[in-house]
Amino acid sequence: AAPAGAAEETAVLPTPVPAAEPPQAARSRRGRHQQQQQQQQPPKPTGSPFAIRPGRPGDRPPPSEFDGLFRAEGGAAGAGAGADSPGETQQLPQFTAPAPADSGGGHGGRGARAGSRRRMSPAVLIGIVIAGCGIAGLAAGAALSAGGDDEKKDDNTTLGSSEPSATEDEPSKTADPAEPQAKALDALLKDSNNSRSAVINAVNNIKSCKALPKAASDLRTAARQRNDLVTRLGKLTVDKLPNQAQLTASLTKAWKSSAQADNQYAAWADQARGKKGCSKGQARRTGRVGAAERASGEATAAKRKAAELWNPLAGKYGLTKHEATQL
Repeated sequence: AAPAGAAEETAVLPTPVPAAEPPQAARSRRGRHQQQQQQQQPPKPTGSPFAIRPGRPGDRPPPSEFDGLFRAEGGAAGAGAGADSPGETQQLPQFTAPAPADSGGGHGGRGARAGSRRRMSPAVLIGIVIAGCGIAGLAAGAALSAGGDDEKKDDNTTLGSSEPSATEDEPSKTADPAEPQAKALDALLKDSNNSRSAVINAVNNIKSCKALPKAASDLRTAARQRNDLVTRLGKLTVDKLPNQAQLTASLTKAWKSSAQADNQYAAWADQARGKKGCSKGQARRTGRVGAAERASGEATAAKRKAAELWNPLAGKYGLTKHEATQL
């Protein structure tokens, strides 16, 4: 019987190690043991990919030479053991689940790690791969859905910004800088016709030698109004109006010429009030009358030109149109 120390040593090893024996006896026992294993194990399929043992090349069991080395080490402790000792006969079949790893490390620790790697079957590996793919798919789906929401937000923002708002439409209606200038000039033109009837009445009274002092006063008042229109026109800003240079020049010429004509008619009234100024109820014709008529003709021509320039502008902005005689 083997010593008690040898039996305890072989019991804690992950793979039973037989006691050392002569080479021929060991080989014969190994041959008998392998023959028994071949008879007990079913025949392995050949020519099929399932006959290949799973695992990496580094996970394959060590060759038979290493078994001899392990037995040689165990034999030192169990020298003199008989043929029926447990160390000589107990040898587990290969590819079986290994015993727990020894805390001392060494060959037993490597065998345990190799066994743990061999325990991972192809089905487990496939399951891990499928689970990883599923997680990656979920993450990609979440990223795509988040990106879709961002695109929708961008689209909504783009559509919202492209639609004009009511507050944007209102400034566009008053964006034309010429409109306020046209309205200011329209107010000035409405005042230009205030003294027309007074001037006509004063000239008729002079011709018939009636109310000559009042006629002269009304004419001079009208002349001052014409000059005042010219002054007000010079203070207006009309640079945005179309043809503003020709329009202001025509108005200026018309009002100055009208003022000149009014003053000449007022001077004629003074002459009619003098000695031999009237004859048979009619005022004598003097040079003042000719000067007044020439100035009035020039004013009429300028008024016509100004009306031609103003009326299209008044129609554009809904303002008052004027005839030449109304200026």
